[in-house]
Amino acid sequence: MILSSIVNRLKKQSPARLISLGFASVILLGALLLMLPISVRPDAEVTFVDALFTSTSAVCVTGLIAIDTADHFTVFGRAVVALLIQIGGLGVTSVGVGLILAAGKRVGLKGRLLVKEAMNVSNFHGLIRLVKAVLLTTLCFETVGTILSFIVFVQDYPPLSALGISVFHSIAAFNNSGFDILGNLTNLIPYQNNVLLNLTTCFLIIFGGLGFLVILDILRNRRFKKLSLHSKVVIVTTISLLTVGTLLLKGTEDISWMGAFFHSVSARTAGFSTYPIGEFTNAGLFVLIVLMFIGASPGSTGGGIKTSTFFVMINATKSAATNQHCTAFYRKIGDETILKAFIITFLSLVTVCLGTLILCLLEPEYSLVQVLFEVTSAFGTVGLSTGITPDLSSASKILLVLIMFIGRLGAMTIASMWSFKQPKTAVFTEENITIG
Repeated sequence: MILSSIVNRLKKQSPARLISLGFASVILLGALLLMLPISVRPDAEVTFVDALFTSTSAVCVTGLIAIDTADHFTVFGRAVVALLIQIGGLGVTSVGVGLILAAGKRVGLKGRLLVKEAMNVSNFHGLIRLVKAVLLTTLCFETVGTILSFIVFVQDYPPLSALGISVFHSIAAFNNSGFDILGNLTNLIPYQNNVLLNLTTCFLIIFGGLGFLVILDILRNRRFKKLSLHSKVVIVTTISLLTVGTLLLKGTEDISWMGAFFHSVSARTAGFSTYPIGEFTNAGLFVLIVLMFIGASPGSTGGGIKTSTFFVMINATKSAATNQHCTAFYRKIGDETILKAFIITFLSLVTVCLGTLILCLLEPEYSLVQVLFEVTSAFGTVGLSTGITPDLSSASKILLVLIMFIGRLGAMTIASMWSFKQPKTAVFTEENITIG
């Protein structure tokens, strides 16, 4: 009777609330699994806060770590982390629909509505085919990534260990999560000069960050002119950000061109590093903060305000300054899209600023840049850190858990959770306000 009542109440909830509840449930379950004796190494200690932080970071495909994954978790524990990353990257609803399809059952209207909301598609047409294509695409990319990574790791580890590391790395990279299982909090610093691993990781991060809709559009049309407006915007913005980011990082830091390119790619929500981020200058950290805040693309495994949001704001500002319509690739961008882009950015800025303020109060011994970097990394689900994460207090870790959760679901989704009412029909008299 109680279970039936709970199910009925869930059916009445908005898609945003159900998706949020799904992610929260997976995070809690993951934390409990990581607390099991079979998950923790005999010589290590894992508190509930650290387990919750790790689970949240994995499900939100962030990569921030309070404790080193390899040094604290067994093979089973690492497998749990990899599974959480995979579920978080694909999305709880996509994984759920995939399991329903694997069981040979039909996906109902409620399930299709959740997939539509989670994947940011405009209609119900071809949703099940889309989910199948997403799962197949993920499998293909991660398989290729595993093979290429294995070629590198097998030179330093026994074949079985190298295979496990390669599978974990491929899952983490494609899902834009900066987790590693190399130990000692080294991330990929030992491989900063390995061209194959650097390029393989960048390849997985870039395609994981483009979004499944863009990848499928590229595979289907294969010519830039035939792509949808969304795909064109995402590709152009991604290339522009990668180029500008590489040039700025090379100009501000004493790193190689490959290192500058790698971190320009990784800052777009992946979180891997081949150089110690804590040794970067304030200028370099600021460049990374901007890239982390912008993030990846809609419908991808990454976070941030998204590339398309950034593109629309830039074009809208330009059109307002020149008194022209907001256009891109011979198409007009709608006023509703422009408004949504600015609202998302505003809500995101509020989240980052408020999080930074609270963390500054909780951790007064750290500089503003360090705190801002940590909060932006959590919100953008990036995982890069100046090295302060393991030393944060429990209250600060809980704060970052909340920010990672908001960043993964999106500030707009979180805001819409609390109000699901129909707009009022009454229209008030319009009056202007002086702006600027």
